[in-house]
Amino acid sequence: MFLSDMLNKKLNLPKPAEALPGRANPIPTASNHFVSNRPLKGPYPDGLEKAMFGLGCFWGAERMFWQVEGVWVTAVGYAGGVTPNPTYQETCTGLTGHAEVVLVVYDPKIVSYAQLRKLFWESHDPTQGMRQGNDVGTTYRSTIYTFGDAQYEAAIASRDAYEASLRGAGRGKITTEIAPAPEFYFAEEDHQQYLAKNPYGYCNLQGTGVACAIPAAVSA
Repeated sequence: MFLSDMLNKKLNLPKPAEALPGRANPIPTASNHFVSNRPLKGPYPDGLEKAMFGLGCFWGAERMFWQVEGVWVTAVGYAGGVTPNPTYQETCTGLTGHAEVVLVVYDPKIVSYAQLRKLFWESHDPTQGMRQGNDVGTTYRSTIYTFGDAQYEAAIASRDAYEASLRGAGRGKITTEIAPAPEFYFAEEDHQQYLAKNPYGYCNLQGTGVACAIPAAVSA
């Protein structure tokens, strides 16, 4: 019964009364990106924009985005939950409600939001609900958290277009959560750029093999 209860908690978002209390102050993290040495928390140069994606374990997801030309800096963290300033151990219980996400700060003159969305859709399976492969729980759900109306509308349109492609390939309905960006809590220093520090570390990224064609009307 205990194992069943724990699994149920990991597969269902907690209600506020069920969530862990967290803390008032941010947890310590790195000051600079391990690869680029740029400041994780800014200030970011003028003209740059932000995007936020969750596609399973954030270690491999972050590496994928920091390798994109035009991405200025990346950071991993927790978003979309209830508990303020959660720790990694707390999020893994499923009792904070947060997803593991990557904050991407990018230069739109070099790489477009459409290109980042395409990479997001094609790099994981967005039909799996509260899991990604062998990683099971609310922490690993697929998410796009948006900054502004234009990003939100573009994310919805790309979801609808990609879902049509997935269904044509015999896949199920997309379960990706798309919502305005909530507060982003930076993860601990050990998790920032984890696969640069541990090149043979765990990475569970695996796409569906179905290409994502971004609609021209929302290609910005």
